[in-house]
Amino acid sequence: MAKTQLNVRVDEGTARAARERALARGMSVNRYIEELVRQDTGEVGHTFVEAAADFMKQYEAVFADEFGSEHEGTREGRR
Repeated sequence: MAKTQLNVRVDEGTARAARERALARGMSVNRYIEELVRQDTGEVGHTFVEAAADFMKQYEAVFADEFGSEHEGTREGRR
């Protein structure tokens, strides 16, 4: 696969963290950054599901007040 060079500027703390994380994983900083980007671009659906779950946890009481507890334990919320 052909490689393209990117030049980025980050603060010293971010650069240090990237170097430390890459070293801990036994890879180069370049490879570490490449893996982070791949993970980020491949997890859009996962990120959405996590955000939706967090939303439901935050507003669980509101939904329970609105719809009552009769829907608890049902998959579709209806019987």
